[in-house]
Amino acid sequence: MVKSEAKTAIFMGIAVVGIAGIASLWLQQLDAPAEPVVAPDGTLDKSGLPTAPALAGISGYINTSGAELASAMEGKVVMYDIWTYSCINCVRTLPHITAWDDKYADKGLLIIGVHTPEFEFEKDFDNVSRAVQKHGIAYPVVMDNDREIWDAFENRYWPRKYIADHEGFIRYDHIGEGAYAETERVIQDLLAERAASMGLGVASAEPLVDIGEFEHTRMRTPELYLGYQLAFGRSQLGNEEGFRPGQTVSYQVPASQARHMFYMGGDWQNNSDHMRMVSAEGRIVLPYEAKQVNIVASGAALVEVSVDGALVPGRIAGSDLDGSALRIDGPGLYNVIEGEAAEGHTIELRASGDLEMYTFTFG
Repeated sequence: MVKSEAKTAIFMGIAVVGIAGIASLWLQQLDAPAEPVVAPDGTLDKSGLPTAPALAGISGYINTSGAELASAMEGKVVMYDIWTYSCINCVRTLPHITAWDDKYADKGLLIIGVHTPEFEFEKDFDNVSRAVQKHGIAYPVVMDNDREIWDAFENRYWPRKYIADHEGFIRYDHIGEGAYAETERVIQDLLAERAASMGLGVASAEPLVDIGEFEHTRMRTPELYLGYQLAFGRSQLGNEEGFRPGQTVSYQVPASQARHMFYMGGDWQNNSDHMRMVSAEGRIVLPYEAKQVNIVASGAALVEVSVDGALVPGRIAGSDLDGSALRIDGPGLYNVIEGEAAEGHTIELRASGDLEMYTFTFG
């Protein structure tokens, strides 16, 4: 007889796979390129297609100015990449996007990074500028701190890419990572369409950019939020004390922990989008399943990382670890665990210093 706990785990696994499958099909429908109607005379009727909204409410420009950007957009195929720099899903797409910029910028493609923050520290111009430099982004980036562009596109996801043709009609829409070959083919098709309409020579199809794609594991711990507002309705804080908005709580890690739940130890101030460590030291315990573990954190702190009560094995040590130590030296995304396949472990972070914790993300 299967125990009730095992039954629950099986049912949850089936439900997750089923929901993921439905979501995948739905997202694929959104990705389908919007096609104009071909009129009897062979011209394209685009009257039924949406147009890209104006870029309003910009709070900062990187790699451009308002006047330069407006001029650069005229007659170009424009990719709008809605992203934020501490989002691991966004970061994984950047090698492809920067490669497309290198390859197609002189052929009529303009990429605009629309940086729409999830956390307060992502509204800081210097933080975003450093991230742009770190990832080798040479195309224009506009800061959408008040989400006016986000709302104009009626968007709800990071990352999301819209591609508008040279007349401003949106012809492609993709949510999340992946579909790189499909996206690049749309770029090539729209550039060819632009060239034909302008009487330019139409280049033959080029080989696609060849960059390895991150392979997600199907069963992994979901993103965990440490801010009470962002965690509302999806809290996986396992401590019996729970979230207490605006309060400083003395948390105790219980003797046993459940998979996919996180447990705080020490004194932590509960804020809307993060927890701030108030005690001299603190800890976080998390039984997880994934091949990759990242944290979004801020402050100036030293964090000792252990896995299953021991030093982090070298084969799964993340790129931001020095042995088993993680140094937090500013707001951003830190890679803690990086393996080849999904594994189940219990990770513990023991911190000292000034630490703010925002999320755990997994791959």
